[in-house]
Amino acid sequence: MSKAEIPPWGLAIAGSTGAVLANSLVYPLDIVKTRLQVQIKKRPNSSNKLAENDSSATTTNDRHYNGTIHAIQTILEDEGIMGLYSGMAGSLLGVASTNFAYFYWYSTVRTLYLTRVQKNTSAPNTAVELALGAVAGALAQLFTIPIAVVTTRQQTQPKGDKKGLLATAKEVIDSEDGYSGLWRGLKASLVLVVNPAITYGAYQRLKDVIYPGKQILRAHEAFLLGAMSKSLATIATQPLIVAKVGLQSRPPPARNGKPFKSFGEVMAFIIHHEGALGLFKGIGPQILKGLLVQGLLMMTKERLELAFVLLFRYVRMIRKEQLAKLQKIAAEKVAAAAEQTKLVAENVAAKA
Repeated sequence: MSKAEIPPWGLAIAGSTGAVLANSLVYPLDIVKTRLQVQIKKRPNSSNKLAENDSSATTTNDRHYNGTIHAIQTILEDEGIMGLYSGMAGSLLGVASTNFAYFYWYSTVRTLYLTRVQKNTSAPNTAVELALGAVAGALAQLFTIPIAVVTTRQQTQPKGDKKGLLATAKEVIDSEDGYSGLWRGLKASLVLVVNPAITYGAYQRLKDVIYPGKQILRAHEAFLLGAMSKSLATIATQPLIVAKVGLQSRPPPARNGKPFKSFGEVMAFIIHHEGALGLFKGIGPQILKGLLVQGLLMMTKERLELAFVLLFRYVRMIRKEQLAKLQKIAAEKVAAAAEQTKLVAENVAAKA
């Protein structure tokens, strides 16, 4: 049995389990990159520069973060160790559901493509891999974006205004957007399906180039490919990631509570206040988090897929043995019946 014969639900379980384990290990980086991405500070050369003590310089916190290390130190000082894990339950729920949906749909649409469109044995080209990943990502986002919206709100809630998962969801629903607020940033998320598409398309392509013909990768090989592919995807899509976070978080104080309507509006606001480089804020922890998460995810996923292969082989072997036993029992019964029929026939013949 090859890895290709694992059913979609098996691949989905392997992918979502790997994602949860990886994200739980690096969750503080997720908090840091989110807060760095939502804070707004005007450019030093701006004519209407904000004062250093102006609270409108940041989005949800009174203190400005100067970088990854400073953000971690400040969060620890203001909120304690638990501040680095704010909203973790919702985040991991979102990670599990999103990755389960993604890997399920990715394996499904890829199998359909290979069996009904490209019926030869060659691997799909890069463009096809990207398209398949984009379709799978779009389907996954439609079902899981409400969790991402609530988690982003939780991660950017100021000190003293922390809420649980359900309370935060209610806050979103009670806003001017109503229930549709749970799908805030959907368009940006659909555009961002190019991120996992680039990630897994690059992963498949790098795998074919670096480890041609190899079905089961070693742990360090899967980690390397996962880290490389995610870094490429993050650099390419960072402005959209920043815009999506801006859409899903509370609006900056400078907007007087008025939420952004589109990721184009978020990007224009950031460029106006911070310049074009503001679209790449938080890219350090974003890449580090993505590198570690994707590396650990693919490493775990490959191990779990191997476990599924071995499990299915064992189940098939047990079924084969049971079938053989049933066939043997059936054959013995048929032979016994035939022998009994023979004896009856002989007795009848003797009496005649």
